[in-house]
Order: sequence, then C-alpha cells, then structure tokens
Amino acid sequence: MNDTNVRQRKTAYNPIGFVLMQVLNACTKVGQMILGFFAGVGKLSLFTARGIKSCFTPPFYARHIGRQLVDIGYYSLPVVGLTALFTGMVLALQSYTGFARFNAESAIANVVVLSITRELAPVLAGLMVAGRIGASIAAEIATMRVTEQIDALVTLSTNPFKYLIAPRLIAGTLMLPVLVLIADIIGVMGGYAVSVYSLGFLPESYLRQTWDFLQFIDVFSGLVKAAVFGFIVTLMGCYYGYYSGRGAQGVGSATINAVVSSSILILVFNYVLTQVFFS
Repeated sequence: MNDTNVRQRKTAYNPIGFVLMQVLNACTKVGQMILGFFAGVGKLSLFTARGIKSCFTPPFYARHIGRQLVDIGYYSLPVVGLTALFTGMVLALQSYTGFARFNAESAIANVVVLSITRELAPVLAGLMVAGRIGASIAAEIATMRVTEQIDALVTLSTNPFKYLIAPRLIAGTLMLPVLVLIADIIGVMGGYAVSVYSLGFLPESYLRQTWDFLQFIDVFSGLVKAAVFGFIVTLMGCYYGYYSGRGAQGVGSATINAVVSSSILILVFNYVLTQVFFS
C-alpha cells in the first residue's frame, strides 16, 4: 500500500484532514499545470530563437526555399482566392442589407475595402494557410521524426534547423503577404461585382469611392499582419512536427496541435497588431 492510500485511510474519519488533502491535491495539480505551461513557453521560445538564427546564417538551401515558396504561395492561391472572393461578395450583400435601413448605401464601397484590407484578408488567409500548410508541415516533419530521418540528418552533419525549419519560416513569412495582396484585390472585386451587377451601383462611382477612401496604412497594416501570420503558421507546424511523439498517434497529435495553436495565435496577434496600428 503506497503512502497516498495510507494518508487517505488515516484522514477518512477526519473531515478537516480530508478537506485539507483535497485542497493540497488541487494546488499540486494547478502548480504542475503552471510549471508545464512556462516550460512549454520556454521550449517554444528557444525553438523560435534558434529558427530565426538559422534563417540569417549560412548555409542557405536555396532549392528547398524555392520549393517551399511554390508550395506555400502558388498552391495556396486557389483556396485563398476563393475565400477572399466570396468574403467580399457576402460583405457587400450584408452591408447593403444593414445600410439600407439608414439610407447609407453609398458607404458600402468604403466598408468593403476597409474590412478586406485591414482584417478579413490577412486573418482569413492566415487561417486557410494554417489549415493547409500548417498541417502539412507538421505531418511531414513529424513523419521524419518518427522514421528517424531527422536523426539521420544529424548523423550526416546536416543541421535540421537550416535544412528543414529555416526554408519553411522564410517561405511562410515572404509568401503570405503576397497571398494577402492578391486576396485584397480579389475581395474588393468580389464586392464590386455584387454591388454593380446585383445591387445596381454605378461602376465608376464604386471604383472612385474605393480608391478615394483607401489609404496606404490600410494595405500596409494588412501586409504586416500577413507576414507575422505566415511566420506563426510555419513556426507552429515546424515546432509540433519537430517535437512530435512516436508512432501514428504522435503524427496526428502534432498536426492537430499545429493547426489549433496557429489559429489561436493568429487571432491573438491580430488584436495586438490592430492595437498597435490603430490605437
């Protein structure tokens, strides 16, 4: 019989002692959770610092960087473009429904371009890329960990951070702003198409209002957000894949954790960056 069972039997007839034991167990669990959280934050911070350092120190694997640029940028364009298109179209319809109650239909063009460039394009593109690229990166690197390919790289005197992590971080940070810039154009044109061909707006008037209302800070803030989101998505995919557990269950857990953590961090940093730019 272990010590815990002995203490529980001794305190079974002592209500005060039993309550104190339960409080002590609860405090122990809370303390373990807090220590585990800070240990995870420290581990992620060290991984992030090492990954950033690998992006700026040679050797650089240009072929791998180019492949990641194509995979993250070109192959993600259809899903990001369709998301932006229908988001702009729905936004125009919803804005018209709401503004018609106040006879403010002329503000639809302003609302569409502002919402797309500042918030919707970077956030939705980041979430779409997180679901596609974050999961792919985590599964790929986790599979390499399970099959001991990462250990083989170390044996061959190849730094896994420079060979696996750095190309993905560089490609994600560079390509997501490009995707968001394209999404801005597609989203605005989606709102234009609905407003002109469905709601009866004049094309010249809609485009003029869009161009006159748009400011550089609106587009710039969205591109900065996109760069941060791209770094977050690739970082989370690499982190959970690199430290994945063994077996198929470890690969599945790494994929889920990468997508969930990326999505949460995108929403958190979206608020932080919005506060920085427009406080």
